[in-house]
Amino acid sequence: MKKFKLMALVFIIGTASLFATNTNELTTVNKELRNQIVSLLQSPDFYVEKDAVINITFTFSSQGEIVVLKVGCDNCDVLNYVRKNLNHKKIENPGVANRVYTLPLKVKAV
Repeated sequence: MKKFKLMALVFIIGTASLFATNTNELTTVNKELRNQIVSLLQSPDFYVEKDAVINITFTFSSQGEIVVLKVGCDNCDVLNYVRKNLNHKKIENPGVANRVYTLPLKVKAV
């Protein structure tokens, strides 16, 4: 009976750890893709009061266009600028379609 309880416990822990390692979550962007996206955001037309790190969550459509899902920023100017310059833009070597990516982006005050 003790071996049965032990085997049941091992089975439950093994199954729980299998579901805990979900690899289908946010994927960080590689350097080449990051450089292409940063080149689209080169010349902003707004000023920021202090430095900030913005997390941009996006995916790629089946045509290879960037689809911005979320911009982690409270500043409306930054939000509109990122959406205007990234949303539905095509880049060389896009990522996998329908996979969610996150890109941390530093905005420096001038």
